[in-house]
This record gives sequence, C-alpha cells and structure tokens, in this order.
Amino acid sequence: MNFLRNRLVMLGLMLLATLLLYLLLPSIRQDNMEPSNEARTIGLVGVAGPAGPPILNVSIRTGQLPGDPPLFFREALPVDREGQQILPKLQMVLLHGQAFTSKTWEELGTMAVLAANGYQALAMDLPGYGKSPDSEALKTEQNRVDLISRFMESLGVRAAVLLSPSMSGHYSIPFFMKNSAQLRGYVPIAPVGTRSYSAQHYKKIQTPTLIVFGALDTNLGAQSHKNLIQLPNHEVLKLEGARHACYMDKPHEFHQGLIKFLDKLKQDI
Repeated sequence: MNFLRNRLVMLGLMLLATLLLYLLLPSIRQDNMEPSNEARTIGLVGVAGPAGPPILNVSIRTGQLPGDPPLFFREALPVDREGQQILPKLQMVLLHGQAFTSKTWEELGTMAVLAANGYQALAMDLPGYGKSPDSEALKTEQNRVDLISRFMESLGVRAAVLLSPSMSGHYSIPFFMKNSAQLRGYVPIAPVGTRSYSAQHYKKIQTPTLIVFGALDTNLGAQSHKNLIQLPNHEVLKLEGARHACYMDKPHEFHQGLIKFLDKLKQDI
C-alpha cells in the first residue's frame, strides 16, 4: 500500500513539474531569442533635490544589450521632488575614461543627481571595460560610431546629450563629427581625438557643447579645450584645482555646471 502511495506521489510531482515547464517555456524561449534591455534594481541612492531637501531615493538599474559586443549599462530614471518617476525631456548618455567604468558615475552620484533633476541617465561600460567584453569588430572608427548609435537606438534614446571623458573620445568625437544633428548636447571632458579635425570641421557643428576640463590638466585638458572652443555654440566649465579626471576632484562643482547646462538645453525644447 505504501509502495502504491509513493508511486502516486512521484507521478503527481512529475506531472506538476511538466506543467510548470510548459508554462515557463514560452517566456524562456522569448528571452533567448529577442534583444533584451531589461534592468534590475540593485540599490537606492539618497540625493538632495536641486533646492536642498527633501532626500530622494533614486533607483540605479542594470541591463545588457545583445550584439557584438554585448553592452552592459546602468540606468537611472528621472523622478520629481516626491520621488515619483517622470518622463525625461533629455537623456544623458555617459561614457567613461580608461581607468573607470559605468560604475564610476553611480558611485560619484552623477546618475542620482541627473535623475533627481529630471534627466534620464544611461551609463555604458565601453567594450573591454567593466562587464562589456572586448571585440575585434571595433578596430575601425566607423564601427565605434555605429556602436554608439546601436546603444542609443536599442534603448530608445531620442533626446541625447552625450558625455565623454578622456579615452572615450575615441568613440564620441567621430560620432559627434558625423552625427552631431542626433544630439541635443555634447559634454566633452578632456577627450582624446580632438586634434584629428580642422577648424572647418568644428565650425560646421551647431550642437550646444559644454567643454569641461581641470585647471591642472595641462595635457589633454588644455589641448582639447584649445580645439573644442572652435565650436560656434559652446560654453566652458573650467574646474579650478582639478586634474585630468576633474569630475572626480570637484564633483560638486562638476554636477552644478552640468545641471545648469542641461536646464538651459531643456528650456530650448
């Protein structure tokens, strides 16, 4: 009798497992076949609103875009002063320097500051950094331009402001030169690659640009500043007492200048 009862229990468990597999299989198959830009909440960041208190909780989420290479990213959605999510008027795409990753912008508080001021923040791990694998497909300038386009198109970015420090100029400067009309604004922070273009190239571009550099950065900072001021529609944020990674040395002044620039852009929409 016990043997028969045990057989019935086992049979019931097998039927239950089969039913669960049948119900879950479509979603598993869909996840494997379709590009996914899902993101999961990994933490809350306390940040003061633009006029001081109240303190807002901003969710920093993560996701990965498929492709060659797959691209890991972090996202902070904009919130109002009550902490409720709102639709952004501008979307900030944040690249990073050679010694950093997308996590830098989370730890520095930049993503939370942007979200608390009503802007969507999307920070990417460039290929070969953080959680994005390297790829041989990025040897050419055009492929690097296409990577930025793929990232923005996949995540539905339609009102982009591109922020690009140092090494990431290998990606942003060619994109800026070829696709500046796709950007609402550009924030270069002592990027590489500015010497590759002539005054005529710069003078043709009308995209509003905030040129950021540290006063103590006499190499790339001074060099990029000299080249980028040839842009007809630019502002300069010079951070006194700051080195090459000036946003790390002077985060408060950097965030203030960045939000001021974005607020001005928002008024023109």
